[in-house]
Amino acid sequence: MDHFIPLSVPNFEGQEVNYVTKAVGEGWVSTGGAYITEFEEKMAAFLQVEKAVAVQSGTAALHLALRECDVMPHDAVFVPTITFIAAVNPVAYQFANPIFVDADDSLCMDPNKLRDYCENQCEMVDGVLRTKEGNHAVKAIVVVHVFGNMADMEAIMDIASTYHLRVVEDATEALGTRYLSGRYAGKYAGTIGDFGAFSFNGNKIITTGGGGMLVAKNLAEAKHVAYISTQAKNDPLFYIHDEIGFNYRMTNVQAALGVAQMEELPEFLRRKRENHAYYRQLFAEDMLVELMEFREGTESNAWFYSLKVDMEKLSIDARTLVERLAEKKIGTRLIWGLISEQKPYRDCAKTAMEKAPYYASHILNIPCSTNLTKDEMEYVAAGIREVLKEAAK
Repeated sequence: MDHFIPLSVPNFEGQEVNYVTKAVGEGWVSTGGAYITEFEEKMAAFLQVEKAVAVQSGTAALHLALRECDVMPHDAVFVPTITFIAAVNPVAYQFANPIFVDADDSLCMDPNKLRDYCENQCEMVDGVLRTKEGNHAVKAIVVVHVFGNMADMEAIMDIASTYHLRVVEDATEALGTRYLSGRYAGKYAGTIGDFGAFSFNGNKIITTGGGGMLVAKNLAEAKHVAYISTQAKNDPLFYIHDEIGFNYRMTNVQAALGVAQMEELPEFLRRKRENHAYYRQLFAEDMLVELMEFREGTESNAWFYSLKVDMEKLSIDARTLVERLAEKKIGTRLIWGLISEQKPYRDCAKTAMEKAPYYASHILNIPCSTNLTKDEMEYVAAGIREVLKEAAK
């Protein structure tokens, strides 16, 4: 291969340049403009919700959701340990306490561990779930649909209902993932819980460079989020503010990119799923790796492609594996370091951690861009096999 194959890059095949040029030409480059409204409307229509609120980032969306859930200092919030740290940091922004939950085989939050913690480490006091240690009021669950794989929302929503917990779906990696069967058939990731957060970072299935979106089950809460995301301004002439707000609004230039990318989303989803299926063929006979599949009864956006590598049969560690593949011009990435093991969160409460540490040391993410060609995928598969063969014990 005469060029490097990156892990995941943005794809601008449509009207991006035209729309951005129009926004700049009209002078609408800040946090006002028609593209913001259009982007929100297109997202709401796609997700089949009443209202979507465009914000600066997926992190901002999560922070606003936790504010709307009335998460306050000294409260507690259930979070996964397998995730990007941005899913957890907003809990700390509210001076609340994360409780880390182990993963199941989908890499998402394990509802069995979640339920066990609620039953044995907490108690209901006057209708509020409280931790036995620390007496923290548990307000919410942040559920991350890891790599575009739907978490077990039926089980998680049942737990939330039992213990009066609000559910924030971190769907930043899962735009387009939906249930095909069961209680939530037809529902998209981010539209099942009380709130859904989306990200348009450069490596996501669609991008605005930065930027995010928040949706809410309750229309009044969605409108309130929009209000506080723009500094809670009541009177645009005299600048009257009745609440503390945030400078979290998306810019019109970002939204212009988003409108163009939404037009391409159906094609991007088709390619993501088709390419995942092709990788499945390419790795079908491999003994040292297994391509991770997505939850049964769902249709994933197939955002990231994850290989489970049998590291015990290799003479090299995971970091060296990534380095050797980079030498072959193949961009790969390991799973994140478990958030419960990061310095700011080491002393936080957690469930027993069993599957998360295993997957953190065995998952390799491989090139998955929407402009990936079959020749490139074949080169990636061959390169991985070659490195693994050389490293086999």
